Amino acid sequence: MADVPPVPVSPADVPPALDAGTYQALRTPRSAAALKLDGTWHQISPRYVVSQFVQNGILIAFVVIAALVLGLVLDQAWVWIPAGAIILVTLITLIILPRQAKALGYMLRDDDVVFRKGILWQRMVAVPYGRMQLVDITQGPLDRAFGVSQLKMVTAAATTGVQIPGLTQDGAEALRDTLIEVAETRRTGL
Repeated sequence: MADVPPVPVSPADVPPALDAGTYQALRTPRSAAALKLDGTWHQISPRYVVSQFVQNGILIAFVVIAALVLGLVLDQAWVWIPAGAIILVTLITLIILPRQAKALGYMLRDDDVVFRKGILWQRMVAVPYGRMQLVDITQGPLDRAFGVSQLKMVTAAATTGVQIPGLTQDGAEALRDTLIEVAETRRTGL
């Protein structure tokens, strides 16, 4: 059986849905030692931040209600310390969330897809198309309400699975279809 040469992923092959309704400028570290790659970065939807604010707001509301019930009704004074800690950590997370969201991106290259996140603690993961075993799209109830999805790429190695949160529904489906199409041309993985 003759091997089919790999089909390169060029900017012309990338579906326009990947960039519809997303951030337009990837936030990158200012350091000269920052990790760099040549290519086109695709980003997540700003609706992801709104969805996370609502979800964390609901968490804070539950913590406050539970603390009020335990603290005032059942006269348990100790509950204010863990409740305050949970609320403080959640608020700090919400403060930095918009900056984190602008630093999330992925790039489709000839042989792999690269996922990038972080400003201070940078992480870049390259997943070869031929090693992908599963591409999964998930949505919670609030994610559906805001029109965002999470795409997960699973490989044979458990530590290299990549999750891209905050994709638009059309973007997640287009990325899934692109990854499957390119992986099939490699005759391995999917």
